[in-house]
Amino acid sequence: MQLIEALIFGIVQGLSEFLPISSTAHIIIVELVFGYNFPGLAFEIYLHLASVFAVMLYFRQELWAVIKGFFRYFGGKTAENRVHFLFGLYIIIATAITGVFGLILQAFVADVMKTPSFIAVALLITGTALIFIERFKEYGNRTEEKMTFVDSILVGLAQTVAVLPGISRSGSTVIVALWAGLERDTAVRYSFLLVIPVILGSTVLATGEMSAEIWAFIGTAPLALSFIASFIFSWIGIVWLIDFLKKGRLIYFAAYCYIVAILVYLFVQEIPPTV
Repeated sequence: MQLIEALIFGIVQGLSEFLPISSTAHIIIVELVFGYNFPGLAFEIYLHLASVFAVMLYFRQELWAVIKGFFRYFGGKTAENRVHFLFGLYIIIATAITGVFGLILQAFVADVMKTPSFIAVALLITGTALIFIERFKEYGNRTEEKMTFVDSILVGLAQTVAVLPGISRSGSTVIVALWAGLERDTAVRYSFLLVIPVILGSTVLATGEMSAEIWAFIGTAPLALSFIASFIFSWIGIVWLIDFLKKGRLIYFAAYCYIVAILVYLFVQEIPPTV
């Protein structure tokens, strides 16, 4: 892999990870455009790891507060510790639902997930969902303190569907959280923190796919460059999305998903596995 290609992979992953446009779909699109089609999801998950490190660093105070409050609750059941304990529990529940049902769903569609037509249809679904929540649903006002187990179950199921390339993980979780009545800041923070156990868990499950042949084919320098670029642009994506949601509209992302879906369907060709 050339360094410029590695840089583009990292930039695309970083910018698309936390925007409601499906980072996995964008990575696969870049693979197909450059003539790559790596087996499995090892390379995608490798790039996702950089995004996880970015979100852990950006939300380090919130993450530490949740972890600390979660375990402190067992020794001191204060109101503050209870909020953090339940929030941590909601993250665990949503992650468990995604882990179980996501693997089942992925098994049914594994053969067609990386095809341009599949990605195009999935992007259209993401765009339509964004329009729905923007146009036909009032945003809620429930904060972290008023979240329920039902919220975590609904968001976990939404995240499950997002194992499909083209269905945005951040988009689906934020959309369902807003639909359930959470206010924007809580929905976004919950969605961001959920990515940590999901990607770390996916990394463990994908260990068998991370063969020496794939890494040798890509190269050490391109791997390092793509990881660094993914980290930097993931940070930029987090900052930009949080600022955008305070004053912007989700419908712009819907338009983008529609445009990319049409371009992918018309111009991107499926390529046999490279390795």
